[in-house]
Amino acid sequence: MRAVLALVCVSAMTAWSHTAGEKNSTSPIRSEGEKSLEGYCIDLISELSKKLGFKYNVHPVKDGRYGAMDSSGNWNGMIGEVIRGEADLAVAPLTVTAVRERFVDMTTPFIQTGLSFIMRKSADSEDHSFSLLSPFSTEMWVGVLIAFLLTGLCVFLVGRISPMEWADPEADEHSFTLLHSFWYITGALTLQGAGPHPKALSGRVVGAIWWIFAVLLLACYFVNFNSVLRNKSKHTSITSFEELANQDTIDYGTVENGSTMLFFKNSIYPAYRRIHQHMERKKSYVSTMQEGVRLAQEGRFAFIGEAVSLDLAVARYCKLTRAQEVISMRSYSIAAPRGSPLVKNLTIAILQLSESGELTHLREKWWASSCVGSDETHASDALKPYDLCGLFLLLGLGLGVGLLLALLELVSRARSRAKDGKKSCCSVLSSELHRRFRSGGEGAEQESSDKSKA
Repeated sequence: MRAVLALVCVSAMTAWSHTAGEKNSTSPIRSEGEKSLEGYCIDLISELSKKLGFKYNVHPVKDGRYGAMDSSGNWNGMIGEVIRGEADLAVAPLTVTAVRERFVDMTTPFIQTGLSFIMRKSADSEDHSFSLLSPFSTEMWVGVLIAFLLTGLCVFLVGRISPMEWADPEADEHSFTLLHSFWYITGALTLQGAGPHPKALSGRVVGAIWWIFAVLLLACYFVNFNSVLRNKSKHTSITSFEELANQDTIDYGTVENGSTMLFFKNSIYPAYRRIHQHMERKKSYVSTMQEGVRLAQEGRFAFIGEAVSLDLAVARYCKLTRAQEVISMRSYSIAAPRGSPLVKNLTIAILQLSESGELTHLREKWWASSCVGSDETHASDALKPYDLCGLFLLLGLGLGVGLLLALLELVSRARSRAKDGKKSCCSVLSSELHRRFRSGGEGAEQESSDKSKA
């Protein structure tokens, strides 16, 4: 016995294309040189062959179509091969229609479905508890936090090292404590001053660089935040075919010359007629389901198809969502030539598989969620560290220059004192650093405490 299985790119239920580097991806069918095939339909024909005891050969349909009749009355696709005797069976997500029933025999359905549509998830469909953070990516916020901490530490070190900021550690009170250093740069972030301000050149360089960084960072934040808000306001939330027909923001289409297109073409319901007229006017048909899924992922496009195949696409790609409304209930069946004795036996076997729960098991097996790209839904709009790489480099350069100037100021003072006291410059510098970071700090705090007691 010969059987034809349509391995065409018009149905997510039948075939998914893979790249060589793709791993751990669950799809309903995989082909390795057309020698090893896996999928719902493969499992189905395998179970039927076990029950009925027949052998079969599988080959993909030549023109990659399910089957439609042209103007001259000739059939293409799987239905055409069955009618011409090139195959005994067509096993695929083949929709049962009246015109097909007139030319081939169909078994009892093995899957019930209907028409729906998929589109890219909107930003409104997700939680916005932290929408104020959306202009920047997580990595960007981490970078800003690190820049804040490093700048605060740098201001503190400059205030300690520079003799222009802290002339006499034993007598003067240190203005730029660690707490005040962070308070000072926080004031810059809010575009408010927080005195006292640096007096030394090194401190002013660090402060100026941080102010420039803060102003440019806030400008980028508010510009991107405004863009995010405008994108959200422009998005149209569509949940039904009526809403789809009454809007013109999002384009939509279906597979050309398929049963879905024929349904809208022959419908007498006004909304469905408008959908067909729109697709005819915009020529928004697609040649394969894969193309429709790809357009839906890119955004601003709703792909109309059979719900069971769309559910498989949604299970695979997390950024897609399917409308809850399902219309025009239909079913998938196996096609055989007119008068074929196989149809009765296949019908009984399909019913037995349904009653035993085997069809449900196959559905759960191949429709298990294995979606990819869920983290990319919002990441595309958020600014990342490499977008503002130059700004971070400017800040790092400014902090380095500020610390270097503070050290040069201290070295200059140490050299002057070493010359007056006829001591080694290195020993005077070491003594100065020791006073500023240890005993000097403790002495200043003790002196401040004594003054307050007095």
